[in-house]
Amino acid sequence: MKRDIYQHLEEWKRSPRRKPLVLNGARQVGKTYALKHFGKTAYEKTAYFNFEKDEKLARYFDETLDPKQLLKILSIYSEIEIHPQNTLVIFDEIQECPKALNSLKYFCEEANEYHVVAAGSLLGVKTAGEKGFPVGKVNFLHLYPLSFFEFLSALGHDKTRIFLEEYQSYAPIPPPMHDKLIQLLKMYFFIGGMPEAVAEYAKTDNLNVVREIQLEILSAYEKDFAKHAPPHEIMKITTVWKQVHRQLAKENKKFIFAAIRKSARGRDYEEAIQWLSDAGLIHKSYLVESPKFPLSAYADNNIFKIFLADVGLLGAQSNLSPQTIIEGDLLFTEFKGALTENYVAQELIATKHIEPYYWASEGLAEVDFLMEEDHAIYPLEVKAGSSQKKKSLLVYGQKYAPEKLIRATTMNLKHDGDIYNYPLYLISRFPLPISKT
Repeated sequence: MKRDIYQHLEEWKRSPRRKPLVLNGARQVGKTYALKHFGKTAYEKTAYFNFEKDEKLARYFDETLDPKQLLKILSIYSEIEIHPQNTLVIFDEIQECPKALNSLKYFCEEANEYHVVAAGSLLGVKTAGEKGFPVGKVNFLHLYPLSFFEFLSALGHDKTRIFLEEYQSYAPIPPPMHDKLIQLLKMYFFIGGMPEAVAEYAKTDNLNVVREIQLEILSAYEKDFAKHAPPHEIMKITTVWKQVHRQLAKENKKFIFAAIRKSARGRDYEEAIQWLSDAGLIHKSYLVESPKFPLSAYADNNIFKIFLADVGLLGAQSNLSPQTIIEGDLLFTEFKGALTENYVAQELIATKHIEPYYWASEGLAEVDFLMEEDHAIYPLEVKAGSSQKKKSLLVYGQKYAPEKLIRATTMNLKHDGDIYNYPLYLISRFPLPISKT
Protein backbone atom coordinates (compact mmCIF):
# COMPACT_ATOMS: atom_id res chain seq x y z
CA MET A 1 0.00 0.00 0.00
CA LYS A 2 1.62 3.21 -1.18
CA ARG A 3 1.69 5.95 1.47
CA ASP A 4 2.61 9.60 1.04
CA ILE A 5 4.95 9.27 4.03
CA TYR A 6 7.45 7.48 1.75
CA GLN A 7 8.32 10.74 0.03
CA HIS A 8 9.09 12.34 3.39
CA LEU A 9 11.18 9.34 4.41
CA GLU A 10 13.21 9.65 1.22
CA GLU A 11 13.75 13.35 1.95
CA TRP A 12 14.94 12.44 5.45
CA LYS A 13 17.41 9.92 4.04
CA ARG A 14 18.94 12.54 1.71
CA SER A 15 18.86 15.48 4.12
CA PRO A 16 22.20 16.98 5.19
CA ARG A 17 20.48 17.70 8.53
CA ARG A 18 19.42 14.10 9.03
CA LYS A 19 19.22 12.91 12.63
CA PRO A 20 17.69 9.73 14.05
CA LEU A 21 14.02 9.77 13.08
CA VAL A 22 10.99 9.18 15.27
CA LEU A 23 7.86 8.19 13.31
CA ASN A 24 4.89 8.56 15.59
CA GLY A 25 1.13 8.31 15.30
CA ALA A 26 -1.84 6.50 16.76
CA ARG A 27 -1.76 2.74 17.00
CA GLN A 28 -2.56 0.74 13.86
CA VAL A 29 -2.06 3.58 11.36
CA GLY A 30 0.72 1.63 9.60
CA LYS A 31 3.98 2.87 11.13
CA THR A 32 5.71 -0.53 11.15
CA TYR A 33 4.64 -1.38 7.62
CA ALA A 34 5.78 2.00 6.33
CA LEU A 35 9.26 1.71 7.85
CA LYS A 36 9.77 -1.88 6.74
CA HIS A 37 8.69 -0.98 3.21
CA PHE A 38 11.05 2.00 3.26
CA GLY A 39 13.91 -0.22 4.37
CA LYS A 40 13.16 -2.76 1.68
CA THR A 41 12.97 -0.23 -1.16
CA ALA A 42 15.54 2.39 -0.15
CA TYR A 43 18.32 0.35 1.49
CA GLU A 44 20.29 -2.81 0.83
CA LYS A 45 19.55 -4.19 4.30
CA THR A 46 17.12 -3.61 7.16
CA ALA A 47 17.88 -4.44 10.79
CA TYR A 48 14.54 -4.58 12.58
CA PHE A 49 14.15 -4.65 16.37
CA ASN A 50 10.78 -4.75 18.19
CA PHE A 51 10.96 -3.93 21.90
CA GLU A 52 7.41 -5.11 22.58
CA LYS A 53 7.81 -8.57 21.03
CA ASP A 54 11.38 -9.13 22.21
CA GLU A 55 11.83 -8.09 25.82
CA LYS A 56 15.48 -9.24 25.84
CA LEU A 57 16.46 -6.29 23.65
CA ALA A 58 16.03 -3.84 26.51
CA ARG A 59 18.84 -5.53 28.46
CA TYR A 60 21.43 -4.40 25.92
CA PHE A 61 20.42 -0.79 26.50
CA ASP A 62 20.66 -1.32 30.26
CA GLU A 63 24.31 -2.24 29.80
CA THR A 64 25.37 0.64 27.54
CA LEU A 65 24.08 3.59 25.53
CA ASP A 66 27.25 3.89 23.48
CA PRO A 67 26.01 3.66 19.87
CA LYS A 68 29.09 1.87 18.50
CA GLN A 69 28.86 -0.79 21.19
CA LEU A 70 25.12 -1.13 20.67
CA LEU A 71 25.54 -1.53 16.93
CA LYS A 72 28.09 -4.32 17.43
CA ILE A 73 25.75 -6.12 19.84
CA LEU A 74 22.69 -5.64 17.62
CA SER A 75 24.61 -6.86 14.56
CA ILE A 76 25.49 -10.08 16.36
CA TYR A 77 21.99 -10.47 17.81
CA SER A 78 20.21 -9.94 14.47
CA GLU A 79 22.89 -11.67 12.37
CA ILE A 80 22.82 -8.64 10.07
CA GLU A 81 26.00 -6.64 9.47
CA ILE A 82 24.98 -3.04 10.11
CA HIS A 83 26.80 -0.52 7.92
CA PRO A 84 26.38 3.25 7.53
CA GLN A 85 24.48 4.37 4.43
CA ASN A 86 23.25 0.97 3.23
CA THR A 87 21.47 -0.37 6.34
CA LEU A 88 18.29 0.97 7.91
CA VAL A 89 18.07 0.31 11.64
CA ILE A 90 14.47 0.20 12.91
CA PHE A 91 13.60 0.40 16.61
CA ASP A 92 9.90 -0.49 16.76
CA GLU A 93 7.61 0.04 19.77
CA ILE A 94 10.42 2.11 21.23
CA GLN A 95 8.16 3.39 24.00
CA GLU A 96 8.64 -0.01 25.67
CA CYS A 97 12.33 0.81 26.23
CA PRO A 98 12.90 4.39 27.47
CA LYS A 99 16.68 3.88 27.42
CA ALA A 100 16.53 3.01 23.72
CA LEU A 101 14.64 6.24 23.15
CA ASN A 102 17.30 8.10 25.11
CA SER A 103 20.04 6.37 23.09
CA LEU A 104 18.93 8.28 19.98
CA LYS A 105 20.68 11.32 21.46
CA TYR A 106 24.00 9.47 21.32
CA PHE A 107 23.33 8.07 17.86
CA CYS A 108 22.90 11.69 16.76
CA GLU A 109 26.03 12.96 18.50
CA GLU A 110 28.43 10.06 18.00
CA ALA A 111 27.17 7.88 15.13
CA ASN A 112 25.00 10.01 12.89
CA GLU A 113 26.42 8.35 9.79
CA TYR A 114 24.08 5.44 10.62
CA HIS A 115 20.47 5.62 9.49
CA VAL A 116 18.29 4.97 12.54
CA VAL A 117 14.50 5.24 12.71
CA ALA A 118 12.17 4.58 15.61
CA ALA A 119 8.43 3.97 15.69
CA GLY A 120 6.09 4.22 18.61
CA SER A 121 2.65 5.27 19.66
CA LEU A 122 2.30 9.00 20.23
CA LEU A 123 1.38 8.69 23.88
CA GLY A 124 3.89 5.95 24.61
CA VAL A 125 6.82 7.91 23.18
CA LYS A 126 5.83 11.00 25.14
CA THR A 127 5.48 9.05 28.40
CA ALA A 128 8.62 6.95 27.90
CA GLY A 129 10.69 10.01 27.14
CA GLU A 130 9.62 12.14 30.09
CA LYS A 131 12.87 11.49 31.97
CA GLY A 132 15.28 11.48 29.07
CA PHE A 133 13.81 12.54 25.77
CA PRO A 134 16.53 13.39 23.21
CA VAL A 135 15.35 16.98 22.71
CA GLY A 136 16.86 18.53 19.59
CA LYS A 137 18.62 15.30 18.66
CA VAL A 138 15.91 13.66 16.54
CA ASN A 139 13.76 14.40 13.50
CA PHE A 140 10.03 13.76 13.63
CA LEU A 141 7.43 12.56 11.17
CA HIS A 142 3.79 11.85 11.93
CA LEU A 143 1.70 9.17 10.24
CA TYR A 144 -2.07 9.55 10.08
CA PRO A 145 -4.76 7.24 8.67
CA LEU A 146 -4.88 7.23 4.88
CA SER A 147 -6.12 10.50 3.38
CA PHE A 148 -8.73 10.39 0.63
CA PHE A 149 -6.06 10.75 -2.07
CA GLU A 150 -4.09 7.87 -0.50
CA PHE A 151 -7.35 5.89 -0.44
CA LEU A 152 -7.70 6.48 -4.19
CA SER A 153 -4.21 5.11 -4.74
CA ALA A 154 -4.89 2.09 -2.53
CA LEU A 155 -7.92 1.20 -4.66
CA GLY A 156 -5.97 1.54 -7.89
CA HIS A 157 -7.23 4.98 -8.95
CA ASP A 158 -3.79 6.57 -9.35
CA LYS A 159 -4.65 8.29 -12.63
CA THR A 160 -7.69 9.93 -11.05
CA ARG A 161 -5.57 11.08 -8.13
CA ILE A 162 -2.92 12.58 -10.42
CA PHE A 163 -5.64 14.36 -12.39
CA LEU A 164 -6.98 15.96 -9.19
CA GLU A 165 -3.51 16.90 -7.93
CA GLU A 166 -2.68 18.63 -11.21
CA TYR A 167 -6.07 20.30 -11.79
CA GLN A 168 -5.56 24.05 -12.21
CA SER A 169 -8.96 25.49 -13.04
CA TYR A 170 -12.27 26.41 -11.48
CA ALA A 171 -14.01 24.82 -14.44
CA PRO A 172 -16.16 21.93 -13.19
CA ILE A 173 -14.59 18.50 -13.00
CA PRO A 174 -15.99 16.42 -15.90
CA PRO A 175 -19.42 15.27 -14.60
CA PRO A 176 -18.85 11.50 -15.02
CA MET A 177 -15.62 11.78 -13.03
CA HIS A 178 -17.27 13.99 -10.42
CA ASP A 179 -20.06 11.44 -9.92
CA LYS A 180 -17.52 8.63 -9.65
CA LEU A 181 -15.53 10.58 -7.06
CA ILE A 182 -18.63 11.25 -4.97
CA GLN A 183 -19.27 7.50 -4.89
CA LEU A 184 -15.67 6.83 -3.89
CA LEU A 185 -15.95 9.50 -1.20
CA LYS A 186 -19.00 7.70 0.19
CA MET A 187 -16.93 4.53 0.39
CA TYR A 188 -14.18 6.46 2.18
CA PHE A 189 -16.67 7.88 4.68
CA PHE A 190 -17.65 4.32 5.59
CA ILE A 191 -14.24 2.62 5.35
CA GLY A 192 -12.07 5.47 6.57
CA GLY A 193 -8.30 5.42 6.42
CA MET A 194 -7.14 2.72 8.83
CA PRO A 195 -4.77 0.61 6.68
CA GLU A 196 -6.18 -2.79 7.66
CA ALA A 197 -9.73 -1.71 6.80
CA VAL A 198 -8.67 -0.20 3.46
CA ALA A 199 -6.56 -3.25 2.54
CA GLU A 200 -9.47 -5.58 3.31
CA TYR A 201 -11.84 -3.62 1.11
CA ALA A 202 -9.30 -3.41 -1.72
CA LYS A 203 -8.95 -7.20 -1.55
CA THR A 204 -12.53 -8.37 -0.98
CA ASP A 205 -15.02 -5.47 -1.43
CA ASN A 206 -16.63 -6.78 1.77
CA LEU A 207 -17.95 -3.93 3.91
CA ASN A 208 -19.14 -6.30 6.63
CA VAL A 209 -15.58 -7.49 7.23
CA VAL A 210 -14.42 -3.84 7.11
CA ARG A 211 -16.85 -3.08 9.93
CA GLU A 212 -15.56 -6.06 11.93
CA ILE A 213 -12.02 -4.71 11.59
CA GLN A 214 -13.11 -1.23 12.68
CA LEU A 215 -14.85 -2.62 15.77
CA GLU A 216 -11.73 -4.64 16.60
CA ILE A 217 -9.63 -1.47 16.37
CA LEU A 218 -12.06 0.42 18.62
CA SER A 219 -11.93 -2.44 21.12
CA ALA A 220 -8.12 -2.46 21.03
CA TYR A 221 -8.04 1.26 21.73
CA GLU A 222 -10.26 0.82 24.77
CA LYS A 223 -7.96 -1.94 26.03
CA ASP A 224 -5.08 0.53 25.62
CA PHE A 225 -6.91 2.88 27.99
CA ALA A 226 -6.74 0.26 30.72
CA LYS A 227 -3.13 -0.63 29.90
CA HIS A 228 -1.55 2.80 29.50
CA ALA A 229 -3.76 5.46 31.10
CA PRO A 230 -3.44 6.62 34.72
CA PRO A 231 -5.80 4.39 36.73
CA HIS A 232 -7.77 7.32 38.10
CA GLU A 233 -8.45 8.60 34.56
CA ILE A 234 -9.48 5.41 32.78
CA MET A 235 -13.22 5.82 33.36
CA LYS A 236 -13.17 9.49 32.30
CA ILE A 237 -11.14 8.71 29.17
CA THR A 238 -13.58 5.96 28.22
CA THR A 239 -16.54 8.27 28.86
CA VAL A 240 -15.14 11.07 26.68
CA TRP A 241 -14.20 8.56 23.95
CA LYS A 242 -17.77 7.25 23.80
CA GLN A 243 -19.20 10.77 23.85
CA VAL A 244 -17.51 12.06 20.70
CA HIS A 245 -19.98 10.66 18.15
CA ARG A 246 -22.93 11.72 20.29
CA GLN A 247 -21.68 15.28 20.62
CA LEU A 248 -20.88 15.57 16.90
CA ALA A 249 -24.45 14.49 16.13
CA LYS A 250 -25.78 17.66 17.79
CA GLU A 251 -26.65 20.73 15.73
CA ASN A 252 -24.10 22.66 17.76
CA LYS A 253 -21.08 20.37 17.72
CA LYS A 254 -19.30 22.16 20.55
CA PHE A 255 -18.24 19.64 23.20
CA ILE A 256 -20.64 20.05 26.14
CA PHE A 257 -19.48 18.54 29.42
CA ALA A 258 -22.95 18.77 30.91
CA ALA A 259 -24.03 16.21 28.29
CA ILE A 260 -21.83 13.70 30.11
CA ARG A 261 -23.56 14.47 33.38
CA LYS A 262 -25.21 17.61 34.69
CA SER A 263 -22.52 18.43 37.25
CA ALA A 264 -19.56 17.74 34.91
CA ARG A 265 -17.07 20.56 34.39
CA GLY A 266 -14.30 21.03 31.88
CA ARG A 267 -11.52 20.85 34.44
CA ASP A 268 -12.80 17.43 35.58
CA TYR A 269 -12.14 15.99 32.12
CA GLU A 270 -9.20 18.10 31.02
CA GLU A 271 -6.61 15.36 31.67
CA ALA A 272 -8.75 12.69 29.99
CA ILE A 273 -9.18 14.76 26.82
CA GLN A 274 -5.47 15.58 26.73
CA TRP A 275 -4.65 11.89 27.08
CA LEU A 276 -6.79 11.03 24.04
CA SER A 277 -5.24 13.89 22.09
CA ASP A 278 -1.70 12.80 23.03
CA ALA A 279 -2.60 9.27 21.90
CA GLY A 280 -3.54 10.65 18.48
CA LEU A 281 -7.11 9.37 18.78
CA ILE A 282 -8.89 12.73 18.71
CA HIS A 283 -8.37 16.21 17.28
CA LYS A 284 -9.58 19.41 18.91
CA SER A 285 -10.82 22.49 17.07
CA TYR A 286 -10.97 25.64 19.23
CA LEU A 287 -13.37 28.55 18.98
CA VAL A 288 -11.92 31.82 17.70
CA GLU A 289 -14.10 34.90 18.09
CA SER A 290 -11.63 37.31 16.51
CA PRO A 291 -9.86 35.91 13.43
CA LYS A 292 -6.44 37.54 13.76
CA PHE A 293 -2.85 36.30 13.45
CA PRO A 294 -1.93 33.99 15.03
CA LEU A 295 -5.22 32.17 15.50
CA SER A 296 -3.79 30.24 18.45
CA ALA A 297 -3.43 33.50 20.39
CA TYR A 298 -7.13 34.30 19.93
CA ALA A 299 -8.52 30.81 20.57
CA ASP A 300 -10.75 30.13 23.56
CA ASN A 301 -9.18 27.05 25.12
CA ASN A 302 -12.37 26.33 27.05
CA ILE A 303 -14.63 26.03 23.99
CA PHE A 304 -13.86 23.41 21.37
CA LYS A 305 -15.15 20.61 19.17
CA ILE A 306 -13.69 17.11 19.27
CA PHE A 307 -13.24 14.97 16.15
CA LEU A 308 -12.09 11.37 15.88
CA ALA A 309 -8.80 10.68 14.09
CA ASP A 310 -10.60 8.54 11.50
CA VAL A 311 -14.02 9.06 9.91
CA GLY A 312 -14.48 5.31 9.38
CA LEU A 313 -14.03 4.67 13.10
CA LEU A 314 -16.55 7.45 13.81
CA GLY A 315 -19.09 5.66 11.61
CA ALA A 316 -18.36 2.35 13.34
CA GLN A 317 -18.69 3.97 16.76
CA SER A 318 -22.03 5.39 15.59
CA ASN A 319 -23.19 2.00 14.24
CA LEU A 320 -23.63 3.48 10.76
CA SER A 321 -25.23 1.02 8.35
CA PRO A 322 -23.52 0.16 5.02
CA GLN A 323 -26.90 0.84 3.37
CA THR A 324 -26.31 4.58 3.70
CA ILE A 325 -23.72 4.29 0.92
CA ILE A 326 -26.40 3.61 -1.68
CA GLU A 327 -29.03 6.05 -0.41
CA GLY A 328 -28.31 9.33 -2.19
CA ASP A 329 -26.63 11.97 -0.03
CA LEU A 330 -27.72 10.33 3.21
CA LEU A 331 -24.15 9.48 4.20
CA PHE A 332 -23.14 13.14 4.01
CA THR A 333 -26.14 14.38 5.99
CA GLU A 334 -26.23 11.56 8.57
CA PHE A 335 -25.88 12.72 12.17
CA LYS A 336 -26.35 16.34 11.06
CA GLY A 337 -23.26 16.21 8.88
CA ALA A 338 -20.99 14.88 11.65
CA LEU A 339 -19.14 12.53 9.29
CA THR A 340 -18.63 15.30 6.74
CA GLU A 341 -17.17 17.76 9.22
CA ASN A 342 -14.99 15.06 10.80
CA TYR A 343 -13.72 14.11 7.33
CA VAL A 344 -12.74 17.70 6.54
CA ALA A 345 -10.90 18.10 9.86
CA GLN A 346 -9.08 14.81 9.26
CA GLU A 347 -8.07 15.78 5.71
CA LEU A 348 -6.77 19.21 6.65
CA ILE A 349 -4.74 17.91 9.57
CA ALA A 350 -3.25 14.95 7.68
CA THR A 351 -2.54 16.59 4.33
CA LYS A 352 -1.88 20.22 5.22
CA HIS A 353 -0.79 19.87 8.87
CA ILE A 354 -3.15 22.69 9.77
CA GLU A 355 -4.43 23.01 13.32
CA PRO A 356 -8.16 23.60 12.88
CA TYR A 357 -10.15 26.39 14.48
CA TYR A 358 -13.72 27.57 14.01
CA TRP A 359 -15.50 30.91 14.28
CA ALA A 360 -18.82 31.86 15.85
CA SER A 361 -20.45 35.24 16.35
CA GLU A 362 -22.99 35.89 19.09
CA GLY A 363 -25.11 32.93 18.11
CA LEU A 364 -25.88 34.48 14.72
CA ALA A 365 -23.44 32.59 12.53
CA GLU A 366 -20.77 29.90 12.67
CA VAL A 367 -18.03 29.05 10.18
CA ASP A 368 -16.84 25.46 10.55
CA PHE A 369 -13.12 26.02 10.01
CA LEU A 370 -10.61 28.86 10.06
CA MET A 371 -7.13 28.22 8.75
CA GLU A 372 -3.93 30.19 8.41
CA GLU A 373 -2.31 29.71 5.03
CA ASP A 374 -0.20 31.86 2.73
CA HIS A 375 -0.24 34.76 5.22
CA ALA A 376 -4.05 34.86 5.16
CA ILE A 377 -6.92 33.54 7.25
CA TYR A 378 -9.47 31.60 5.23
CA PRO A 379 -13.00 30.75 6.36
CA LEU A 380 -14.26 27.33 5.27
CA GLU A 381 -17.89 26.35 5.66
CA VAL A 382 -18.76 22.68 5.27
CA LYS A 383 -22.19 21.81 3.98
CA ALA A 384 -23.41 18.24 4.05
CA GLY A 385 -24.68 17.07 0.70
CA SER A 386 -25.30 19.68 -1.99
CA SER A 387 -26.69 22.42 0.26
CA GLN A 388 -26.09 25.91 -1.12
CA LYS A 389 -26.82 27.74 2.14
CA LYS A 390 -24.13 30.30 2.86
CA LYS A 391 -25.51 32.65 5.51
CA SER A 392 -22.61 32.18 7.93
CA LEU A 393 -20.03 32.72 5.20
CA LEU A 394 -21.74 35.93 4.14
CA VAL A 395 -21.90 37.20 7.72
CA TYR A 396 -18.19 36.47 8.10
CA GLY A 397 -17.43 38.09 4.75
CA GLN A 398 -19.29 41.29 5.63
CA LYS A 399 -17.49 41.53 8.95
CA TYR A 400 -13.91 40.69 7.94
CA ALA A 401 -13.74 40.97 4.10
CA PRO A 402 -11.39 38.00 3.49
CA GLU A 403 -9.86 37.41 0.08
CA LYS A 404 -11.91 34.24 -0.44
CA LEU A 405 -14.94 32.61 1.13
CA ILE A 406 -14.66 28.83 0.82
CA ARG A 407 -17.48 26.29 0.90
CA ALA A 408 -17.10 22.50 0.71
CA THR A 409 -20.05 20.43 -0.51
CA THR A 410 -20.81 17.50 -2.81
CA MET A 411 -21.32 19.99 -5.63
CA ASN A 412 -18.74 20.40 -8.38
CA LEU A 413 -16.13 23.15 -8.54
CA LYS A 414 -17.81 26.49 -8.79
CA HIS A 415 -16.81 30.13 -8.42
CA ASP A 416 -19.57 32.61 -7.58
CA GLY A 417 -18.37 36.10 -6.67
CA ASP A 418 -16.26 35.83 -3.52
CA ILE A 419 -17.46 32.29 -2.79
CA TYR A 420 -15.42 29.36 -4.03
CA ASN A 421 -17.09 25.93 -3.88
CA TYR A 422 -14.79 22.96 -3.50
CA PRO A 423 -16.16 19.43 -3.88
CA LEU A 424 -15.43 17.58 -0.66
CA TYR A 425 -13.08 15.16 -2.38
CA LEU A 426 -10.85 18.08 -3.40
CA ILE A 427 -10.58 19.68 0.04
CA SER A 428 -6.89 18.81 0.42
CA ARG A 429 -6.16 21.23 -2.43
CA PHE A 430 -7.63 24.10 -0.38
CA PRO A 431 -6.75 26.95 -0.64
CA LEU A 432 -4.30 26.72 -3.52
CA PRO A 433 -4.51 29.73 -5.88
CA ILE A 434 -6.24 27.94 -8.72
CA SER A 435 -6.61 30.14 -11.78
CA LYS A 436 -10.13 31.29 -12.66
CA THR A 437 -11.69 30.24 -15.94
